[in-house]
Amino acid sequence: MNLSVSNSPFNEHQADQLNQVVSILTTEQKVWLSGYLSAYQNTLVSDAEAPQQVAEYVLNSESEGNVDRNITVLYGSETGNAQSLAEIFADRLVEHNYTVKLTAMDEFKPKDLKKVEDLFVISATHGEGDPPDNALTFHEFLHGRKAPKLEGVRYSVLALGDESYEFFCQTGKDFDARLSELGGERLVARHDCDLDFDEQAEIWMNENIQQLNQSSSHKETVILAETAQDTKEKRYSKSNPYEAEVLENINLNGRGSNKEVRHIEFLLDDYGEAYEPGDCLVVVPQNNPNIVALLIETLGWHAQDEIPINSNGDKLTLEEALRDHFEITKLTKNLVVKASTLFENTTLTEQVEDALWIQSYIEGRDLIDLLRDFPPNQFDSQSLHQLLRKLPPREYSIASSFQANPDEVHITVGAVRYEAHERERDGVCSVQLAERLQPGDSIPIYLKKNPNFKFPFSEETPVIMIGPGTGVAPFRSYLQEREELGLTGNTWLFFGEQYFTTDFLYQTEWQTWLKDDVLSKLDVAFSRDSEEKIYVQHRIAEQSATFYEWIMNGAALYICGDEKQMAKDVHETIRYVLEQEGGMSETDAEAYLTQMKKEKRYQRDVY
Repeated sequence: MNLSVSNSPFNEHQADQLNQVVSILTTEQKVWLSGYLSAYQNTLVSDAEAPQQVAEYVLNSESEGNVDRNITVLYGSETGNAQSLAEIFADRLVEHNYTVKLTAMDEFKPKDLKKVEDLFVISATHGEGDPPDNALTFHEFLHGRKAPKLEGVRYSVLALGDESYEFFCQTGKDFDARLSELGGERLVARHDCDLDFDEQAEIWMNENIQQLNQSSSHKETVILAETAQDTKEKRYSKSNPYEAEVLENINLNGRGSNKEVRHIEFLLDDYGEAYEPGDCLVVVPQNNPNIVALLIETLGWHAQDEIPINSNGDKLTLEEALRDHFEITKLTKNLVVKASTLFENTTLTEQVEDALWIQSYIEGRDLIDLLRDFPPNQFDSQSLHQLLRKLPPREYSIASSFQANPDEVHITVGAVRYEAHERERDGVCSVQLAERLQPGDSIPIYLKKNPNFKFPFSEETPVIMIGPGTGVAPFRSYLQEREELGLTGNTWLFFGEQYFTTDFLYQTEWQTWLKDDVLSKLDVAFSRDSEEKIYVQHRIAEQSATFYEWIMNGAALYICGDEKQMAKDVHETIRYVLEQEGGMSETDAEAYLTQMKKEKRYQRDVY
């Protein structure tokens, strides 16, 4: 939350100064500052004495006689999950009286790797097996020639990923293999987590703490730590969602559009927690009842039969399990391999020997396709939980300002519909929101912080925002907040869609903000309005000189939207601008953008 006169005891100048300072602090620095202020208040020590006392307090148990090895916890996080788990793990270690250094990978100095004794790496995998943005530099260093030998270093890796991707948990696997190559000793085997990561993360944390306690100089057992799930459930979460009432559900596209983008407003009058521009709203969806009915018919089972949904023996009716609990519209490599055993279908058993065949087969198919193509010879409802993973929640960038709408939260959702393998397909959550949710209905949701997509609120910092389609959502949130805070100038938005007349999302709002100087510049690209398709990257190239001037004047750059095409094309165009206008080589331009990422001046929320 950004401080202002309305939400804090500070005057406008003080609030602005504090916002600027806090925005550039690392997690460790914020913890240190918090401890410093607490110690200053409680002990009333002098300014000269306070820093030394607090430095010993933060994540440090030396005063209690613990002479164990120092622990370093590094995280590579794209959407905040890895960071959240790293913070929980660091807190847990401190409760066990260990000295802990917690830091994001891009804030860790590579030369300090030589000093590490016990290293714990928690990393997500982004895109097609790539490291998250804040892990890129460390990943590159560790795999380069300058990486030091790590004899005597103990380590363990927790990898986060999504089984539906070919390179599942690849970044975590990379770190694990490389740390071993450099001579590190694996303290606990790597755990690879799918989207539902709480249980695996909890096991990994407990195993590592157990190993540390067995080899440490202090043998006391601390039973103070909560589980990762308990920690999360203090707030609303997937297992403890908030039932939000729908206030508005509006189609933003005009008649005749190829798309259906919904603007949805939820009531948050008693949620008890704020959000910031860049944060996410997470929706806990249901599978389409028509798909559930077709799947039950394909299986030939009874909808009201009770079935286990996990190894603990928890049960739901088959209909409830397929609607609310299991993912049924997406195949993964792991699922197909499991099916080859559970189905006892000879043809499928032979096919799964070919990894390339699996990757090709799962594209655009679901569980109904698998059952029809490879009918099970031996498969019953009691085994279903062994085959399917949990239905993952869906994350959407928030499109509203908490300052402007403290009792509401808005999202911008494109309904996903397509045909594949001779069947019509729908996005699980997007079509539920578009077709089956009306004003007055409610749906389980919760808020999620996104620490890697944060905006500046100083009028001195120029801000460039690039958000085609629904990628424009967080920028609506940001400009709403700036308007509420009375900030003007130095903001530039690039927006793109298919047609001006039917697809100009939030058109009147951008125009009003332009008139009121909340938004300084607006460039739009409508790809289907001309014979030659024009996209946002073309508008950037057309404005090359001005774009370069903004960057050189310290502009912060934000990209939100499609990763596979748009984000890559935009990145290449920005690099081209640096080469053309700044006379940089391709290597130097790429290095400049990398430095911007380190300085949090280049942030992306891509999917």
